Amino acid sequence: MQTHETQLRHWICEIGRRLHARGFVAAADGNISVRLDASRFLCTPSGMSKGHMRPVDIVVADSKGNRLAGERRVTSEFFTHLAAYEERPEMQAVIHAHPTYATTLTLMDIDTTPPVLPELIMSLVALPRAPYATPGSAEGADAIRALIKRFDALLLDRHGAIVVGADLQDAYMKMERLESAAQTLYLAHLLGRPAALSPDKIAKLMAATVPPDAPVPPYPF
Repeated sequence: MQTHETQLRHWICEIGRRLHARGFVAAADGNISVRLDASRFLCTPSGMSKGHMRPVDIVVADSKGNRLAGERRVTSEFFTHLAAYEERPEMQAVIHAHPTYATTLTLMDIDTTPPVLPELIMSLVALPRAPYATPGSAEGADAIRALIKRFDALLLDRHGAIVVGADLQDAYMKMERLESAAQTLYLAHLLGRPAALSPDKIAKLMAATVPPDAPVPPYPF
């Protein structure tokens, strides 16, 4: 019988293969992590293709970013993951990838927060962009803190995207949704400026993001 840790290791490898197959990562880009327990995390190793990982390649790290087990180095982006876990203690998984359309929108300084796509509002509410941080540095943690408190998916200026999830599958689905929305917005901006939804339509969509009878929050941008 597989242990919980063994199952999570296999899941990380599966998510890595999906990211690689969809072109969300190239070469050794991107990183994946998941909570193992209150003080330990499983994370992808530095410098390895996410499409070719084995369960044994996955590293165990603590809440300070120190390697506890594994032969490889902890991903250099793990401090950004730790910031996401600190700000969102209810979340169990973090994925960072470099999806092409999401990255392109940040390069072109296109505002992705106007309420344009119904599916995006219902699933992720909005798609804000975190400020630029040097890739692979501790700057990434500070860059995402303010926004990751409120949103499950962020564009990273010139550096792809990051998502948090209730589990690895949930996080991966959010990354797919983010890149699908980014592709649609990119194509729409080739033709002009897409019109925002009307306030009454936005209110109905926001109502779908909260439990029945709960107060409906306003659109955040």
